[in-house]
Amino acid sequence: MAKYLYRLGLWSARNRVKVMLGGIGLLLAAAILALTIGPAFNENTPIPGLQSQEALETMNKEFPSPPKKSGETKIVFKAPDNERLSSQKAQTLIASTLKLVAEDPTVQETISPYQNGSLSADRKIAYATVTYRVPGGDVTPESKTHIESAIEKLRDAGWQAELTGDGYVKMKIVSLMEVVGVLIAFLVLSVTFASFLTGVLPIATAVVGLGIGLMGVLLGSNVLDMSSTSLSLSAMLGLAVGIDYALFIVSRYRQQLSEGYDREESIAIANGTAGSSVVFAGITVIIGLCGLAVAQIPFLTAMGLAGALCVLVAVIIAVIFVLAVLSAMGDRISAKPRNALLAKFSRKSSNPSSKRREGVDTTWGLFVTRRPWLAVLAGVILLAAIALPFSRMELGMPDDAQKPVEQTERRAYDLQTEAYGAGIHSPLVILAETSGGTQGTTEVQKAIDALGKFKNIGTVAPAMPGTSGHLFLISVIPSTGAHDQETRDLVQQIRDESATIQQETGVRLMVTGSTAVGIDISQKLNDALPKFCLVIIGLAFLLLMMVFRSLLVPIKAVLGFVLSLGATFGFVVLVVQDGHMGTLFGFGGPGPVLNFLPIIVVGILFGLAMDYEVFLVSRMREEFKRSGDAKCAVLAGIKHSGSVVTAAGLIMISVFVGFMLAEDPIIKSMGFALAFGILFDAFVVRMLIVPGAMTLMGRSAWYLPKWLDRILPNIDVKGESVMEEVERRKTEAA
Repeated sequence: MAKYLYRLGLWSARNRVKVMLGGIGLLLAAAILALTIGPAFNENTPIPGLQSQEALETMNKEFPSPPKKSGETKIVFKAPDNERLSSQKAQTLIASTLKLVAEDPTVQETISPYQNGSLSADRKIAYATVTYRVPGGDVTPESKTHIESAIEKLRDAGWQAELTGDGYVKMKIVSLMEVVGVLIAFLVLSVTFASFLTGVLPIATAVVGLGIGLMGVLLGSNVLDMSSTSLSLSAMLGLAVGIDYALFIVSRYRQQLSEGYDREESIAIANGTAGSSVVFAGITVIIGLCGLAVAQIPFLTAMGLAGALCVLVAVIIAVIFVLAVLSAMGDRISAKPRNALLAKFSRKSSNPSSKRREGVDTTWGLFVTRRPWLAVLAGVILLAAIALPFSRMELGMPDDAQKPVEQTERRAYDLQTEAYGAGIHSPLVILAETSGGTQGTTEVQKAIDALGKFKNIGTVAPAMPGTSGHLFLISVIPSTGAHDQETRDLVQQIRDESATIQQETGVRLMVTGSTAVGIDISQKLNDALPKFCLVIIGLAFLLLMMVFRSLLVPIKAVLGFVLSLGATFGFVVLVVQDGHMGTLFGFGGPGPVLNFLPIIVVGILFGLAMDYEVFLVSRMREEFKRSGDAKCAVLAGIKHSGSVVTAAGLIMISVFVGFMLAEDPIIKSMGFALAFGILFDAFVVRMLIVPGAMTLMGRSAWYLPKWLDRILPNIDVKGESVMEEVERRKTEAA
């Protein structure tokens, strides 16, 4: 592979204009095609195999409803202390407010609290519903501003008025915060390269790749059922790896320039060496993302495929487009300076016995190699302590309760909880199957009476018969919220007691609705996580054994990966679920961990962790093959690759922090988990535990039985064959 990438590098450098025009042309063509066809995201992808999903499909056949084409905004009111919603003054004020709202030509209908019967028991809180003529996602900013202006009349009168619903709240895919993350990445790159111009290059090329990838995701949404979250994850991941992969290529290119190679040769060598690492890293991330299909949940599979597409494009851009840009930049990109990030403090040893280590000693390298036990134990104890809360992780879907109280939809959520109880956000739909006729109605009433005896039942609405007369719909409001364990227990209790109720009443009960579906999805993902982890860890071990021709290095890498995963999940539980330091990171309150977050983090962090492992340890292997000195190999790896791994980790964290600052709880959770996952893996595992462990293992780190070495395929990730060929030609020319 390395030799092919070397030739590809030469071709890209010599055909730079064609490659650059081709890349930009592909971006424009993809954008025109995607924007012409338009996205077709589906937020309600069915999930086969769930009890609640099967009941939902049965319900939809019996109680068909037209697809929702209208957006809705709910205005939640709370009267002042001296007022009641039942007063004439309050009715007049609300009527005038809704009349003002209806002046918007896109508003189809307004329903007052007195029409929908939403007044709370104390007549202090209620809500009105505003229906638009367009879907919620198509409600214009002008319409949202109009309704905000209308409710100001209520607020001026001392009332509390808040807005929520799909006609008002819309997830932002890209916001100012993501741009802030990119700016931080630019600063890191500029310091790393000691050049603002060179710092721009990885970001610019990453944006080209990201644009192509996202356009592909938009087109893919017309073929696969995927949620809009897929686009956010793809943007987050595509931007981060795109910058990192370009960083690896540019760093190696400048290193080759500093060693006296001409520009075309430096580009080709960079692609054959660092480019090989990029391809390997990209493949591991893609494998991890495609491995999400193990969970057998369609929306998660689509999300993984969308992310994998953006990573694939990022790899192609790095090994083709970036090289053409480097060639076009010419002398504007100089050789690697001596003061690059974390590559300073180089010391020449005065000890004659250490001359072979001359030029590879760094302050950090000397610290770790002189105190390897301290480095390993400190890293392991730190990560293990952070990982402790992981054992009590609870999965679910975030809602407005996790948003900051500064946002109106969070305050609307709190008002509804105050008025109707926490169960208003966790309604259950129970489908009752009977023998039909008058007898069926009697049987259903007996079943409702049986349900009323359950401990956590709040209210039970009258049964609604279906068209066949054999199925009835029963709406149940629990006494507890959607994320409370008591609500999960109630769903399970109804299912467990269904057989007994059927024997006593002749009615078969099936639980469905968004709350039950969410509980079932979380449980299915929880069950799939151990299997997925075993697949990923086993794959990591095999890949690293082929790359490093070693038994102990892969074991150490896998254990480090497990440590960083545990610490990531433990910290997520501590902040997101328990609420500790939640306000510091923008979480409005404690809540469940996003149900598909663990499996997403495993898939992504696997690829990125292997990326850093390969880039760092392969440099150690290269030095060990040359000198035979294990300690010298560790020092060389830290000196030559440590600065790049550090910069790459900081860039990843910067991009993910930008998404962590987003308003949407789902995007925020993913950005938060990935930012701290990279922090733990890149800085604690790869830069502390790995060099310490490699020092302790010494020469035995590179042991591989000869019989195993013969049967394992040789993966030349660092392009050793290319460097040997280049050195051979250089010697012949001399």
